[in-house]
Amino acid sequence: MNMKKILLFFFVGFMFSCGEKVVEKPENLIPREKMIVVLHDLAILNTMKSSFRATLKENDIEIMEFLYRKYGIDSVQFVQSDLYYASVPLEYQTMYEKVEEMLEVKRKAIEEVGKKKSDSLSNIRKRKNDSISKSKGKKKNVPDV
Repeated sequence: MNMKKILLFFFVGFMFSCGEKVVEKPENLIPREKMIVVLHDLAILNTMKSSFRATLKENDIEIMEFLYRKYGIDSVQFVQSDLYYASVPLEYQTMYEKVEEMLEVKRKAIEEVGKKKSDSLSNIRKRKNDSISKSKGKKKNVPDV
């Protein structure tokens, strides 16, 4: 066999193996859109875990248990659904891209709120400084003696 035929054989074999279902679709699969929202919340909560560990601990919040209750799912359903979606790489990638888009929207909204707060504080300081300057510029009504 020449090299081209060997490569063709491996390529065709690879294509058929990729076409097979690696993981069967679970009966209780979390719907795609709901799974995206769960993954979005998981990303936010994991960020909170690294930044506000003490607060989560003080309030006895376990991230996964919180998500299971919030979305009415259980750990087996989540793991099976995550494994199933991960077995379809293009689907999984588009799901995570959607999660990233949602996180970006939230990040921009938070930045906008921070900017508005900063602008408001700047305006308050400016008005305060202006009123102080005006009051210093006025002469006090002191009678001449």
